[in-house]
Amino acid sequence: MAMVLAGGAGTRLEPLTRERAKPAVPFAGRYRIIDFCLSNFVNSGIYRLKVLTQYKSDSLNNHLSRAWRMTAFLGHYCETVPAQMRTGGDWYKGSADAIFQNLNLITDEAPDHVFVFGADHVYVMDVRQMLDFHLAREADCTVAVLPVPIEEGSQFGILDVAPDGRVKAFVEKPKNPPPMPGDPTRCLASMGNYVFRTDALVTEVVQDARNEQSAHDFGKSILSFMHQRANVYAYDFFTNVVPGQGQRERGYWRDVGTLDAYFQCNMDLVAVEPVFNLYNAEWPIHTANSTLPPAKFVFNDAVTQRVGYATDSLVSEGCIISGGHVSRSVLSPRVRVNSWAEVDQSVLMEGVEIGRHAIVRRAIIDKNVTIPPGTKIGLDPEEDRKRFGLTESGLVVIPKGARVG
Repeated sequence: MAMVLAGGAGTRLEPLTRERAKPAVPFAGRYRIIDFCLSNFVNSGIYRLKVLTQYKSDSLNNHLSRAWRMTAFLGHYCETVPAQMRTGGDWYKGSADAIFQNLNLITDEAPDHVFVFGADHVYVMDVRQMLDFHLAREADCTVAVLPVPIEEGSQFGILDVAPDGRVKAFVEKPKNPPPMPGDPTRCLASMGNYVFRTDALVTEVVQDARNEQSAHDFGKSILSFMHQRANVYAYDFFTNVVPGQGQRERGYWRDVGTLDAYFQCNMDLVAVEPVFNLYNAEWPIHTANSTLPPAKFVFNDAVTQRVGYATDSLVSEGCIISGGHVSRSVLSPRVRVNSWAEVDQSVLMEGVEIGRHAIVRRAIIDKNVTIPPGTKIGLDPEEDRKRFGLTESGLVVIPKGARVG
């Protein structure tokens, strides 16, 4: 079975997480971030999914209940599990504590092996290949790792591994990361995805729960010591081959934990040959089905330059490009861009309307925001700063339902 950790508050994605948990943040027009993790499991033939929720979970719960209805007749399910405080009056103290507080789920299902995955990363992965690696080595725990340039290793939890993949040490954001075997220019970063032999997982989280000094986190508290007393292996994500995947996409994994990272990950999708491809029919990303009509592009008046079109963009169902121009942008359902408006390098969420003659550049606009006619966004950082939130890179971010004057 799989236990998907979806309780993170996602404070660095504020204001997008002001009313929703990070895994519920819309992404790539019509998806939620959690859809990528769940799609990887069902595409891999893993159909028993428990999603552990916590902060601001209403939006996530609604999405999962509507989009992820599976066939109970065959024993398939995707079930949300709220923080139940079964062991006391505390919220989850960390990722390991989240599993400890829900050991009854494992007891009830009695699986031989348990996947413990995060819900807030964008990637595709055949998790069966990771399980095969885990079984072949008779591992107690296998950690998915991603090779990263060694100069970036200080940003991640890094594993020091032997040539056969056995973990020798785990260090959190080291100044001098240990290189990966055979390549001194790269190191192995933990992706926060694990598969455990069930009894080993139960032993570790129960022992961790007894330690009052523990951070109750899988990286800091479990991996840092488990390798000393159990068989822990690192699975190189770059060796994972997904059906229909191009060579350029191999190893693509993004932690969309900041607004700038979230924005860039959306922009990765709009290239002619994107580094991350949503159009792989052999590995679909599943989400809620919509009854909205197709996107519509209207007006072609060359005299007044009232032409509705979009280039290098993702345009979802229900959108109307009514005489405006959209370029290098991602539009969620029911977005309307009115005549002579310009939208460039932006992410517009559901129900956004761009008024006539408005200009929007390098912006993230959350749901149900109306941009008045003639408004200029993303042209003058000083003016933008007076009205909106700006990221370090100067990206404009407008919260859900905000009134723009």
